[in-house]
Amino acid sequence: MSEAQDGTSGGTVPVPTPETAPFWAGTLAGELRVQRCNACGRYYFYPRPFCRYCASRDVEWRTASGTGRLISYVINHRPLPPAAPDRPQIIALVELDEGPRMLTNIVGVIPEPEELPLDAAVRVDFEPRGDQALPVFRLLDSSPRR
Repeated sequence: MSEAQDGTSGGTVPVPTPETAPFWAGTLAGELRVQRCNACGRYYFYPRPFCRYCASRDVEWRTASGTGRLISYVINHRPLPPAAPDRPQIIALVELDEGPRMLTNIVGVIPEPEELPLDAAVRVDFEPRGDQALPVFRLLDSSPRR
């Protein structure tokens, strides 16, 4: 696979905040961490100090399985700087097996619609981005999960 098909073409370096620090610490450790509410038992993403479903503040960080399915995507042929303008990016919505949906990138596949079947199984991977690591996803195979 060529380099153009394997990465996210550069980009900005994430800056952790107090609420997102555990998430970014997890990416550096090769773990995808999401929050889970102890009151209602639901997982959610993006990081915040209360449950988005029941507003409980009794939440904790958990390491997710890192697997999910491709819900939707767009192939961006004109990424903004500092990304390389000659390398299309696949911007995707992925639903984790735990339930939350994440906006992310799909890497390791030719950026063509016929290579990106909806509902395809995906697994998280991590790409260096400055002193951080960015969670991206790779297709496991081309067969739908459901």
